[in-house]
Amino acid sequence: MLETALEADAELSEFEAIRQIASKQQIAEETLRRWRRRAQVDAGQRPGTTSEEHAELKRTNELLKSASAFFASELDRTTTK
Repeated sequence: MLETALEADAELSEFEAIRQIASKQQIAEETLRRWRRRAQVDAGQRPGTTSEEHAELKRTNELLKSASAFFASELDRTTTK
C-alpha cells in the first residue's frame, strides 16, 4: 500500500505517505512506520534481526531458562545431602 502510494506520486515523501495511509486506515503513524521497518528487515532490505531470528532467539532463551532452573534444582539437591 505504501509503495503504491509512493509510486503513484513521485513528489510524495515517505513520511507524508505514511501519514496519509495511517489516517485512512485509522492507525497510528508510528505503528505503520514500525510495520514497514519490520517488513524491510524481514525482506533483507534493511539491517536488523528478522522476525524469524527473533522467534528463534526467544525459543532458545526459554530453553536456557528451563535448563538453568533444572540444573539449579539439581545443585540444591546435592548440596543439602
